[in-house]
Formats: sequence, C-alpha cells, structure tokens
Amino acid sequence: MIRFFKRACVLALVACSAQAAYPDKPIRMVVPFAPGGGADLTARVVAETLSKKLKQQVIVENKAGAGGLIGAAAVARADPDGYTLLYTTPGQQMTLPYLVKNMPYDPDELRPVSQVSLAPSVLVVNTKLGVKNLEELIALAKKRPGELNYVSAGIGASSHLNGELLQILAGIRLQHVPYKGTGEAVRDLVGGNGDLAIDTVGIYTGFIKDKRLIPLGVTTPDEVPILPGVPPLSRTLPGYDASPVNYISVPKATPDAIVQQLAKALQATIAEPGVKEKMLEQGILAISNTPEEMAELLRKEQARWREVINQAGIAEK
Repeated sequence: MIRFFKRACVLALVACSAQAAYPDKPIRMVVPFAPGGGADLTARVVAETLSKKLKQQVIVENKAGAGGLIGAAAVARADPDGYTLLYTTPGQQMTLPYLVKNMPYDPDELRPVSQVSLAPSVLVVNTKLGVKNLEELIALAKKRPGELNYVSAGIGASSHLNGELLQILAGIRLQHVPYKGTGEAVRDLVGGNGDLAIDTVGIYTGFIKDKRLIPLGVTTPDEVPILPGVPPLSRTLPGYDASPVNYISVPKATPDAIVQQLAKALQATIAEPGVKEKMLEQGILAISNTPEEMAELLRKEQARWREVINQAGIAEK
C-alpha cells in the first residue's frame, strides 16, 4: 500500500512537472480540410502568431476527408497532452453529428478551448436570375417551387445548412446541388449553372465587386464591414443568424491547466491587430473567448442546428 502511494505521488509530480514545462516541443494544429481553403488560410494566420505567444512552433497539418471528420477523429484519438490541436469548424461538433448516421468518433471526445473567428456569410444570386433583393427572390421561389437551385460545398457544409434555414424561414422550396468543394460550387454559380448560394463573405467578395454576382443579404445580425450597404437577411427573415463559428479544440482528457494556458495564448493571439486585419481581409471576424464560454456557445449551436436538420429532414436514415 505504501509502495503504491509512493508511486502515485511520483506520477503526480511527473505530470505536474510536464504541465509546468508546457510547451517544450512543437505543436500540431490539424486542419481537417485541404490546403488553400478558408479554414486553412485562417488557421495559418492563427498558428503564426500563436507560435510567438507559446514560444514554440505551431505547425499546421492538413488532414482532409469526409467533410472534416477524418481530421477531427485523428485529434479526438490523439494523446491528450496539448500537442495536438484541431482547427474546428461547425461540421465536426455542431452539425455533422446530427446528419451522419455512423460518426467515426464521439463529438464529446473533443474539448473546446477558444473561439478564433466568426465567418459571416452572404446570400448571392446569379445575375441571370433577375432579382435584386431578398423579397424578390422569395417571391420568385414561391412562384417556381423546387425549380431554383442553390449550390453548396457539400452535404452538411455551412453553405448547405444555410440554404435549409432559408427555406424554413421563408417558406420556400429550393433544389440543393452539393459539390465536392467550394471551388466547384463557385465556378458553376458564376458560370450560370447555379441560381444562388449562401457561403462565407470572403469567397464571394471579388465576384460581388466585379458585378458577376448580386448580394442580397448577410447572415449576421448587423452589416459586415467588407460589404457595406448589404443588409442582414434577418431584416426580412427575423431569426436568420447563420455564421460559422471556428474554434480550437483538443482531446477531451487534456489537463485543464494546459487548456487554460492555450486559451490565454489564443486570446492574446486574436487580440493582435495584425491578426484581426488579416482575417478581415478574408471577410472573417477575429473573436476569442474562454473555454467555458466556448463550451456554452457550442451547446447553443448544437441545439440550433439539430433543430434545423430535424425540420429539414436531411439526416441520414
């Protein structure tokens, strides 16, 4: 019994020593999507400054597949030592768990650390559609139920669920056209093979400025600085609020001391003017919070999107 007690004390001291020294080696930040996308670009902005705050290199590692589930599963099963982070988008914990029948991991195996950004989205339409505001779009969709289509980056993507929420609140029926990624969806929409889309502002800002697409509204309660004059969709459709929350998470068993240290470093990172500026150039708002606040936000977003998915009847059977 005494020997066991001594061993337990030694292990506890070792654990405390390891945490006190954290971080003493490079940290991996897993992005569950391919390089070059919005999540990847933002993650690299965060990783660059976070490396300076932690005085250790934060290496971005892309692990794409299954709408972000492959990368998330890898992090959920990683050692809970603070050296493997997940750049988390809504799909991994907020939406896909209610869409996908057989998840490759338990979403509760990931613990949120801090929000890093909010990505306002914009409803854009093809110029050939002939509508100039949301009211005209709704009227046209009601006149031609099921004929208009909206493109998305794939089943379960924010651009997919944004369209489902639009249909629910506006009382209209649209045809969903999922693609294998954002690039293909954008190309077809701009080329005239799609009617509308609701995706992150940064994706469509250039096409809006070139007048190749018409913006009808943003998904935030207020206007977005990068798109002045484009009204919130909620002015016409009260309750429409659908901006992807991106955050950092770690394996659930990661010690609280490490989680809190990471959170403080992330808060300091997001507070940097240069980080805010780089994100805003992509149409993204830099926002941080505490682990407790992020956990509460996660619960609210899970409940909201679960309700949307259930109302839309789009979960796997």
